[in-house]
Amino acid sequence: MSNKVTNVEGYPLVLTATHIAEIIGVSKRVAYEIMEKSGFPLIRIGRCKRVTREALFRWLNEQYS
Repeated sequence: MSNKVTNVEGYPLVLTATHIAEIIGVSKRVAYEIMEKSGFPLIRIGRCKRVTREALFRWLNEQYS
């Protein structure tokens, strides 16, 4: 049985690089590269990199507008 999330609300409010990789369909390494792009809504908590679910999907929509 798969644990794959099928809708936006199924993801936690704060996402990790693993979540981003799954959502976008890239490797975790590429997800980290995306998180370092200028304009990405990155949240740093110590050495951890996170993004809110809402901010990620807003950012994604802006990329394709």
